[in-house]
Amino acid sequence: MKHLFFPDDYQPNIYHYDAEYLKSLGKKALLCDIDNTLVTYDDPDPTPDLLQWLLSLKEAGIVVGFISNNSAERVDRFNASLQYFAAADAHKPLTRELRHFIVETGCKKEEIAHVGDQIFTDVWMAHAGGVTALLVPPIRDKTTFFFRAKRLLEKPILALYLKKRSQEK
Repeated sequence: MKHLFFPDDYQPNIYHYDAEYLKSLGKKALLCDIDNTLVTYDDPDPTPDLLQWLLSLKEAGIVVGFISNNSAERVDRFNASLQYFAAADAHKPLTRELRHFIVETGCKKEEIAHVGDQIFTDVWMAHAGGVTALLVPPIRDKTTFFFRAKRLLEKPILALYLKKRSQEK
């Protein structure tokens, strides 16, 4: 049985999850968290490097969507030029918007991966929804008490996961 809070894979950034790698995992669709996964909270729009990565996925036939706990204003602005599936105020780890993505893409759960930067929202939601959980470190974390506390709680889980992963290799 999978550990609810262990990602299925952990990489230094999203660019490691290219089309070739995703296809090697049998994935046809990738659902992405936005803030601190794809861009910082301060970046209202996709960066040029991110746009190139997204285009390469699309050209390879990988369907991409966005899911965020941030506001509709934030998500709509970010997605304006792309017009991908996008869900704001998703209340992750709840799986309602993940289920909408599954229906919209027509993909089976095992053909979908979700990538994010947080264990207690992104990884938990992916596992609860039955899709592959991909994790990356945050690009630049917020320094509020809430985020520092959450990262402090995630730290031992990530350390345990990385130890287990290194023992399996």
